[in-house]
Parts: sequence; structure tokens; C-alpha cells
Amino acid sequence: MQYPQAAAAAPSGPTICFSPKSTTFQIRHPSFHFCSTKFSSALPSSSLRSLSISRLANHSATVRASSSSFSSSASPWDEKPYQVLPNGKIVYLDEQDVVTFLDPPVELIPLDPSSYNPAAYLWKKIEDIPEERRHRLLPLLNPRLISQAWGIAGTRYNNPKLVEKSASSLLATGNSETVAEFWKCRTSGGPLQIAWLNFFKKVVFRTGDGQAYGRLISESIFSGLSNSFYPLYFTVSELKEVMSTEEPCDLAYEFKDGTLDLPDFPRGFPKPAEHPWPFNDEIVIYIRHAGPGVMVGQAWQEGKALQQVPKKLCGEILMVKEYLSSQPQSG
Repeated sequence: MQYPQAAAAAPSGPTICFSPKSTTFQIRHPSFHFCSTKFSSALPSSSLRSLSISRLANHSATVRASSSSFSSSASPWDEKPYQVLPNGKIVYLDEQDVVTFLDPPVELIPLDPSSYNPAAYLWKKIEDIPEERRHRLLPLLNPRLISQAWGIAGTRYNNPKLVEKSASSLLATGNSETVAEFWKCRTSGGPLQIAWLNFFKKVVFRTGDGQAYGRLISESIFSGLSNSFYPLYFTVSELKEVMSTEEPCDLAYEFKDGTLDLPDFPRGFPKPAEHPWPFNDEIVIYIRHAGPGVMVGQAWQEGKALQQVPKKLCGEILMVKEYLSSQPQSG
């Protein structure tokens, strides 16, 4: 990881410029667009590493930049990846970059968003966060920012190189060995009967025949029995479009009725069983890759009845892979 050498104070006006390159950065608020006429749609890594904007607890913007005009005595190795606030709270700068990008400060003004790809910038900022710290995004991103992340991830399909990337190493490698990835998830809303869905785990695994499956696991202290009797298995399939909105996506988690004929599954997992309501009512979670080890999803209750109008089951879902979660399993 590369850390900048010094902090540059933002000027009093709404435009921020840096010497010697005089790169102008302006941000739309409350929308999520960051723009620079000097950036290409691919957002070169050299430009991305030269500037990041961190949101502090008092909602001010701290701009970190590296420049040859700074003192040669400063070393990036002397700087820490976090800042200690006056109240003693530690704020990790890479994670704050993601928050600030999704919730830009009011001090900055908009530019034309067509000059770059927001999803490429978001992917790069997530990639900058060490894998063992990415779970910090779960408490940092509130439901509104998770919805913003879903929207930004939708611009990824305009970049042919970025659209080939995957947030999941399991799904990207196509390993035929039975392997499991554990993810922590956060969402909001939904029926009272599934209030546990606000915070839950997702497990994705590949069986010996190469097919990918998964299940949802409640983290509620009262859900031990339900996890055993209703394991909530789903099938993972590649899909290009959300049926209800015709918006692009990468994957679909299809729950069906739950009675899957699995050739094998991770050790200790219960056998598949029929889903309880509403998961037996044609629930589909559509997935967009947002960055390494980070996905954003939309859950839709599409319904068994032909006349039933599809509706969202809950708010957008943030999914972050647990550190060192990929491991061989045997059923």
C-alpha cells in the first residue's frame, strides 16, 4: 500500500487545485460523481494514487496529495494508515475514502460525470483497503450509502476491462473442488418476520460438479434452530439483467422452494429443506461486483402468482467477504 507524503490544505473556494500538475477535482453533492477532465474513463492508477479525499467525523474533507514540492525529509513510511481524532477514535483513511466518495462533502461542486467511470474509482478505493480491514465498511456505510454503491456499481458495465473483474475469487477461478466463502452482509427494511436480515451471513460454495450454491445464515441469537431447519439454500447463476427493472447485474441468487439436490456441501451444513415464507415466494437476490471482496445486492420478491407484481424484499444489501474465509470443505 502506498501512502501520501503530506496533507495539502484545501483553498477557501469550491475548486481544489494541486501544483505542479494543477489537477482540478470537483464533486457533485448529494450525487456520487467525482470528475476530472484530466482523467480517462479507466482512471489510471497513477492518478488514483496521487489523490484521495477522506471524510472525518466532523464531516470536513481532508485532502491527501503527494507532490515534489513537499519537503524531502517526509517519508510515506512515517505516516500511519489512520488518524486519531481528539476524542481518541481511530479513523482509517482508506475506508474513509470510500465513505467520502459515496457521500461527497458540500464544499465541492459538480463536473460532467461522463469524463470518467465512477465504478472504476470505487473499485480502486476498495482495492486500496487491506483485505483484513474491509469489514469496517459494514458499520461505516448506512443504507443510503449502500444504495449509492449499488448505483455506482452499475456504471461498471460501461468499462469492458472492469466488467470482467469479480469480487469473488471462488466464482472467478471456477475451481471444481468444494470450497466455501463466508461473507458478512448488511441491509435494511424488509418484512418484520425477517428482521434478522438486517445483519446476516452469506456462504457461497462450489460443489464437486462445478456448480455454485449458497445459503443465508442469521446471526440472531434466537435463530439457531431456524438455521438448522430452514438453511435457506440458493443457486448461484450468471445473469445480465434484473428482471423487474431491466438494469444490469452480474449474478442472481435464486431461492426457489429450497429443495435442492446437492451432490455435496460444506461439512457441518444441514441438508436442504423447504423455505419458509417469504423465501418460498420466488425470491431472487441480484448481485453487482463493487470491488475486491465487496458486492452489492438487490433482493426481489417476484412471486409465484402470474398476476403478482414484483417488489423489493428489503433495501440494498452490502456484502463483504470475511478475511481468509475461502477454505476447502468436504460434505
